[in-house]
Amino acid sequence: MSVVYVTRRERFNAAHKLWNDSWSKEKNLEVFGKCANPNWHGHNYELHVTVKGTPSADTGYCMDLKDLKDIVNDKVIEPLDHKNINLDVPFMAGKMSSTENIIIAIWEQLEGPISETGCTLHKLRLYETENNYADYYGGE
Repeated sequence: MSVVYVTRRERFNAAHKLWNDSWSKEKNLEVFGKCANPNWHGHNYELHVTVKGTPSADTGYCMDLKDLKDIVNDKVIEPLDHKNINLDVPFMAGKMSSTENIIIAIWEQLEGPISETGCTLHKLRLYETENNYADYYGGE
């Protein structure tokens, strides 16, 4: 059986602030710099969702990309787009809103619904800026 990897790209815009409440203002500014701006700051995030599976004999798809688009929009884009990650996103409640934590939380939102389609979530890539991104393969 041949396994194919298929990737869907989505984008969302969101604000956040990196801040550790147990630290002083000075330490937060020292560690997080501009990311600790008390008035928040935002990014134009780009998310790449890669699934893997065996193409169906009937459709040639390992996953219908319309289904993948719908899952990603419902579970990730709608909750995050034009939101404050620290304040408005239930699946980020109580978590530091670093790119690393955001990508793990996105995985947790997508893994179950994608597996229900018969495909497997293989990898996420989340660009915070054009120069900075994180990859996550789930629990590795």
